[in-house]
Amino acid sequence: MENTELLDAFRQLRSQWGIWGSTAIVAASVVLVYVFFYMLFRLLRAWILRENKALYPLLIKYAYRPSRSVAVVIGIMTALPLLELPPRFEKIINHGIELILITVIAHWLIRLITGTKFVMLMRYDNDLTDNLKARKVYTQFRIIERILIIAIIILAVGVGLMTFEKIRQVGVSLLASAGVIGVIMGLAAQRSIGMMFAGIQIAIAQPIRIEDVVVVEGEWGNVEEITLTYVSIRLWDERRLIVPINYFIEKPFQNWTRSSTNIMGTVMIYADYTIPISDLREAFTRFLRESSLWDGRVGTLVVTDATSETIQIRALMSSSNADYLFELRTFIREKLITYIRENYPNALPRRRVESFVQQVKTADEQPEEDPQNNSHEDNPMNLH
Repeated sequence: MENTELLDAFRQLRSQWGIWGSTAIVAASVVLVYVFFYMLFRLLRAWILRENKALYPLLIKYAYRPSRSVAVVIGIMTALPLLELPPRFEKIINHGIELILITVIAHWLIRLITGTKFVMLMRYDNDLTDNLKARKVYTQFRIIERILIIAIIILAVGVGLMTFEKIRQVGVSLLASAGVIGVIMGLAAQRSIGMMFAGIQIAIAQPIRIEDVVVVEGEWGNVEEITLTYVSIRLWDERRLIVPINYFIEKPFQNWTRSSTNIMGTVMIYADYTIPISDLREAFTRFLRESSLWDGRVGTLVVTDATSETIQIRALMSSSNADYLFELRTFIREKLITYIRENYPNALPRRRVESFVQQVKTADEQPEEDPQNNSHEDNPMNLH
């Protein structure tokens, strides 16, 4: 009885005020639903602040606005039956609102997934020196997030298209030949599907992770972004190398931080045979201890090769990550070169040609002997 009286009141309002009455009915419905949503949101926020503050960014930044949009659409859908519009006009409006509702729900789910990823990753600091676990979780969540977003978009588009009666009838008639169509689409999109599965495989096996130090096609850099189709590598000079995702499944590459961020590197020095290796080794150890980039694990200096002119000296050192190692190698290289130049300048690489030139020069400066004088003095018949 109360519902009938309420409906009669809405009809009387619409008949007296016309379009303004219909607008008032829709506005009142939207306001009521929005007030209900707002009160529910306030209660939920109070509970989160009391029980688990980590979820607050998820609620405020990612869930509030999409949820508000859903509430407004639901309010409009609730008010439409009260307007008693002409059937044809009401059908068109209902269809449009259905499409809007599908869109805002898809947007709400996408924001919810993004917010969940943000809340989960708050526990891990990717800026730490030893960030292996953080990079592992970051990589997994980013790839899973993209997979879920693509699935939601495809599902939303499919549901939206099925709201059209003609498309729905065509879809039902094609169910009998779905197997053939699936094979044809699979062959046509074989490479794209293969790249998507490669992305899923990388998320599970993780041959690379976010911020891994890799060498690909002779280029050294950090993994900046992993998508379902490509990997973006930030090179040392701020260029970006874009590599297809299946490259890391099918081809070999170097990953310097696969199991640990600790890494070793070398500095090669070429010097003369006369350089005292023990003094150079002591200086090398002293330089390592002066630098905060050295992690204290490895620090050796040995002669690894000898040629006809120089000896090859290898300085091996370790650091906590690849960036620190690069700076440490440049520091040690400069220190060793300066040390040799200032303390043993004669031990710098040189070509040994001085003695041969000196001998030739001495021979050229000697005066030639007179053969006649020699023959005269040596003649035994010469009595004078």
